[in-house]
Amino acid sequence: MDSLIQEGWFRETCSLWPGQAMSLQVEEILYQKKSAFQDILLFKSKTYGNVLVLDGVIQCTERDEFSYQEMIAHLPLCCHPNPRKVLIIGGGDGGVLREVVKHQSVESVVQCEIDEEVISVSKKFLPSMAVGYSSPKLTLHVGDGFEFMKQNQEAFDVIITDSSDPVGPAESLFKESYYQLMKAALRENGILCCQGECQWLHLQLIKEMRRFCKSLFPVVEYAYCTIPTYPSGQIGFMLCSKTPTTNFHEPVQELSQEQVDKMKLKYYNSNIHRAAFVLPEFARKVLSDV
Repeated sequence: MDSLIQEGWFRETCSLWPGQAMSLQVEEILYQKKSAFQDILLFKSKTYGNVLVLDGVIQCTERDEFSYQEMIAHLPLCCHPNPRKVLIIGGGDGGVLREVVKHQSVESVVQCEIDEEVISVSKKFLPSMAVGYSSPKLTLHVGDGFEFMKQNQEAFDVIITDSSDPVGPAESLFKESYYQLMKAALRENGILCCQGECQWLHLQLIKEMRRFCKSLFPVVEYAYCTIPTYPSGQIGFMLCSKTPTTNFHEPVQELSQEQVDKMKLKYYNSNIHRAAFVLPEFARKVLSDV
């Protein structure tokens, strides 16, 4: 992993985004270890605060994490009329959990994270994200989300999958069988939201995911947000609903400015919710074919 940092710069390369790299200037390496599942690196960067890297790929930085965490949580939660039970798969840094528990209607959150090491490192070095772990609404399950869902059918109003990219431990989270599992674990009016990759880099993967999602769910949509430290500065979300009348473009829970301020939101509001589904023409054409 030392080869990732050269002459004071961290450099991220991956076969999923060939021919391009992301670099951040490093002030100090805070943590470096191989867990049972992946290589974990945490460093303090010059301009993006503390940075969590798994298997050489940036997962979050203190400076821009809020855009992704807020959108993957509030897009589905604000489209469900009464989300009480929520399941988070992954999300060991705690950022999604922090956002989910802000919703008053949410009574209980189960989080399944397979790598306990990511949780403990985040609590130590990413405290503004890991704050969600202190919520009384939380039941933490360290283990396999697949197995957990098999044992918990029709149990959740909303399922959020905060996964890394489809290589290594997370590869199976982008397959049809995983979406079938989530469908079975959702209640009859349930909604799911999953990390959905980048339209600049993975349009064919997104198209394939959208295709199998439409064979499973009556309503399927793709949204995205901007985030500087993810490949190409964008990340998308695949949203599916078991209810044919769901309109993801229009939040059923409209947040007032007062609520946005109270929830300490820095990216999400009801207008950005609507805008997130408006795709650039090249992506709209490909995905509307499905």
